[in-house]
Parts: sequence; C-alpha cells; structure tokens
Amino acid sequence: MFIKFLRENKIAAGILTIIRLFLGYSWFTSGFGKLTGGGFDASGFLTNAVTNPVMGPDGGAVYGWYTSFVEGFALPNVGLFNVLVPIGETLVGLGLILGCLTTAAAFFGVIMNFCFLLAGTISHNPTDILLGMIIMIAGANAGYYGLDRWVLPYVRKAILKKEEDTEEFNKKPRLT
Repeated sequence: MFIKFLRENKIAAGILTIIRLFLGYSWFTSGFGKLTGGGFDASGFLTNAVTNPVMGPDGGAVYGWYTSFVEGFALPNVGLFNVLVPIGETLVGLGLILGCLTTAAAFFGVIMNFCFLLAGTISHNPTDILLGMIIMIAGANAGYYGLDRWVLPYVRKAILKKEEDTEEFNKKPRLT
C-alpha cells in the first residue's frame, strides 16, 4: 500500500520532489565544489580507506574485499577517480534537481554512498541512502514534477521503436 502511494499519488510526487531537491542540492554542491575548487585529489581518502579499514569486533577488516579493490584498483588509478567522482556527484545532483532520469540518478547516488560507507566514512551517507532508496522505489513518480514527465515517455517510445525495428529486421528472410 505504501509503495503504491509512493509510485502513483500526486501528493507523494510533491513530497518526493522536496526530497529530490534536498538530496540533489547536496550532491550537486559537493560535486561542483570539487570541479571548480581546483585540485580535487581522492588519493588521501583512498589511502585512508586502505590503512584504516572498517574493523569488526574481532579486530579484522569487515570489508576486506573492498579494501583490496581500493588498494589494487582505485589507488593505482586515482587519476580516473579524481575525474569520475566530481563529475558523478555533479550529474547525480543535476538529475535529482531537474527530475531528469531521476531513478538512475538516485541509483548512482546510492552506489557512491555505499562506496563511501565501505571505505569507512559514515557522515550523512546512511540518510542519503535511505532517501535515495525511497526515490528509487517511487520510480517515475519521483520525477513527476520534473523533466521525467516529458523525458521518460520519449525514452520509452524510442526503446519501443528500436524493439519494433529489431523484430522487423529479424523477420526478414536471410541469404544462407
């Protein structure tokens, strides 16, 4: 019943718009600040994630697999992450603020929040994950008062057209 309310109710769409704008502003200002502040460098954060991993009660790393990923892939490719993180944060923020591809923006925001959590940063990540999950569950209704109202029908139509073209292509006889 609650999910139906989130997905179909116009009052829910209004509440979701407020949540979207709040979360989008947070993502956008964080990413844009890194883009324009000059010299964002994730190497300190990533190094700290390796040297101070999340520890369990037994004294062992809880997310050893993530620490290995950071150490073996992220740190050697920190230049890539120095570009992807600010651009990703900014795009997630824009998607949420504009209500454009809202569900996708929320999904990628939640993925980044989980990465920050796995690296040991609590901050406001749990709250952002909760709000992002609510937006994802709401689906298209979360972007109803945004660009999704016009973008999603266009995308659906383009996808259906492509499927129809593929079906038509597959029906044509082939030379063997």
